[in-house]
Amino acid sequence: MPKTRAIVPAGRIESRILLIRGHKVMLDLDLAELYQVGTKRLNEQVKRNKGRFPADFMFQLTAKEKAEVVANCDHLKRLKFSPTLPYAFTEHGTIMVASVLNSPRAIEVSIYVVRAFIKLREMLGTHKKLALKLGELEKRIEANDEEITALFEAIRQLVEPTTKPQKRIGFFPPVKPGK
Repeated sequence: MPKTRAIVPAGRIESRILLIRGHKVMLDLDLAELYQVGTKRLNEQVKRNKGRFPADFMFQLTAKEKAEVVANCDHLKRLKFSPTLPYAFTEHGTIMVASVLNSPRAIEVSIYVVRAFIKLREMLGTHKKLALKLGELEKRIEANDEEITALFEAIRQLVEPTTKPQKRIGFFPPVKPGK
């Protein structure tokens, strides 16, 4: 099977996925760009089909959240002076946006968007497994903590100089006063 070139590079989509309110989301501005429609048109279609977008599919950012994403994401600098608050779409919301736009481009790009969300979810799962393994290792080390402390103490005693002055061995002529 020949390799086909992606319409949108996966890295570009992944970099547009943000973590807001504990949800992985994409902003309306980024989705509009990917689906090659205006942000205004995208939001009009969403408003016309409000029943398809429950709260777990989409939410509007607060002014504070907007300021934070503008400060942290270079590609969102143009939002800084926009009077409207952007909408954030979860993975399911991005699929629904593609269905309400109903353009071939939106449908095709939505596949890449879903794959990007899946890839991020898999990466997070890997990080969780690593965190669990580190936790197990930490517990094992804590169980041997007393032995490790005793070993360090023994090494310190060997390395530290003794505090008693040692006797000098050999003949030492007496020191004459004045010299």
